[in-house]
Amino acid sequence: MSSTYTIGIDFGTDSVRAVVVNTANGSTAGAAVSYYKRWKEGKYCDASISQFRQHPKDYLESLEEAVKGALAGLSTEERLQVKGISIDTTGSTVVAVNEEGVPLSLLPEFEENPHAMFILWKDHTANKEAEEVNAAATKSAIDYTKYVGGIYSSEWFWAKILKTYRTDAGVRAAAYSWMEHCDWISAVLTGETKPLEIKRSRCAAGHKAMWNEEFDGLPSEEFLTSIDPLLGGLRERLFQDTATSDQVMGTISAEWAETLGLATDVVIGVGAFDCHMGAVGAEISPYAFVRVMGTSTCDILIAPNEEMKDTLVKGICGQVDGSVVPGYLGMEAGQSAYGDYYAWFQKLIVGPVCSLLGEEAAAQLEDKILPYLSEEAFKLPVSENDVVATDWINGRRTPDANHTLKAGFIGMNLSTDAVKMFKAIVEATSFGSKAIVDRFISQGVPIKEVIAIGGVAKKSPFVMQNLSDVLNVPIKVATSDQACALGAAMFAAVAAGIHPDVKTAQEKMGSGFDKEYYPRPEYVEVYQKLYSKYQKLGNFIETNA
Repeated sequence: MSSTYTIGIDFGTDSVRAVVVNTANGSTAGAAVSYYKRWKEGKYCDASISQFRQHPKDYLESLEEAVKGALAGLSTEERLQVKGISIDTTGSTVVAVNEEGVPLSLLPEFEENPHAMFILWKDHTANKEAEEVNAAATKSAIDYTKYVGGIYSSEWFWAKILKTYRTDAGVRAAAYSWMEHCDWISAVLTGETKPLEIKRSRCAAGHKAMWNEEFDGLPSEEFLTSIDPLLGGLRERLFQDTATSDQVMGTISAEWAETLGLATDVVIGVGAFDCHMGAVGAEISPYAFVRVMGTSTCDILIAPNEEMKDTLVKGICGQVDGSVVPGYLGMEAGQSAYGDYYAWFQKLIVGPVCSLLGEEAAAQLEDKILPYLSEEAFKLPVSENDVVATDWINGRRTPDANHTLKAGFIGMNLSTDAVKMFKAIVEATSFGSKAIVDRFISQGVPIKEVIAIGGVAKKSPFVMQNLSDVLNVPIKVATSDQACALGAAMFAAVAAGIHPDVKTAQEKMGSGFDKEYYPRPEYVEVYQKLYSKYQKLGNFIETNA
């Protein structure tokens, strides 16, 4: 019997990764990465106001390039054995669409308009709108934020839509509906993108749009218009029901089948967010804490619904039935900047070099600086008098979302150099992680093990060892360097009927773990003292902002 394959496609912040996976044993038959060309040029973004937009052409072009690259080594016969494709994306990453489901920025009149493009997860231009959602929730007879941690974030669906409506009347008038990236790009592969007809991701809707069966779907028209009448009428042009990612979005269109060189019976699964599918790729089980560590972090837990039915965890990014694994409650938290924090410090050093010595010298330094800083920081002793920083360089996602917060440092003197600063930054990201773990535990959610995936987890022993020391727990690192795409491939295998459920797909297709970090007892106590300073610094910044 010939092997069957599925394709997992992972849309990250900077690029898209595609993997072709053997459904019998999880081996990778092909993989490729494609970087977004316009994004790489810095188009449509303004970091000074936290505006981050991506053009749908970047997604479409990179999707084709990555999948073709991943399939390049397969024979024609093997390509015909590809049975399913599933996609994960960042989120909440939303776009205004017309009645046919076409993003407005794909229309000539809006082609260069950032407000008509995908509003990336880390765009924080809607802080004011998020505050208004929260204010409305406190006055409402129904607290629509109860299943999203009690605090609505500017990174999410409704805040971004309202900010756009207030900013651009042209986009507001042309926007028939709105779609999450994971819904739109999955629908594109089927050729059927009408917003009222496609299946919407339970993951995206529950964690970012306040969808819940208890509310009969999305928040009521009355609640939405109490925030701003501009939202009136939109609810009925969105969706009522949602689907978990083991379900089928449709089959591949003839056009995409020809473009990619695949059969026309390939099943397209319902999409989800990268961290949720990544947790599945990391073989998540009940009460395992999976850290997806990249430009930001996303932390995922699952638990049996019956065990968590009376638990509402405050200040996280939501708890949604079936958002990760069907039949289980999925809980999400995370940090708005992780690898982005390290990249900021890298740019701080490299920027002047580029200006003074040229791009070639800067490029050489850029490749070497973070490995060098990590190696040297690893050698430093740890004392309770060390520099302490917060991790809020891009605001705080959890616990208790507040994207107006800024980062801060204390304890510096004339001996503080770049290595000591970098050490403090890494420790800050670990302290932010500990705050999340402590919140889950304090709210009655046990954590039985910690699993790490993502670029930081694979590439930085210093960061991982520091995290283990601060959390005072062992941390397992998944073998796969594309765990999100692998999780998508697992979901594709379930949607295509190759495996009966997610657990079986994990057992058959999982990559296992190739490294484990253990806390060093001599560092644990001093990090508790430094963590206390981190908390005091954070409290000072937040109360005096």
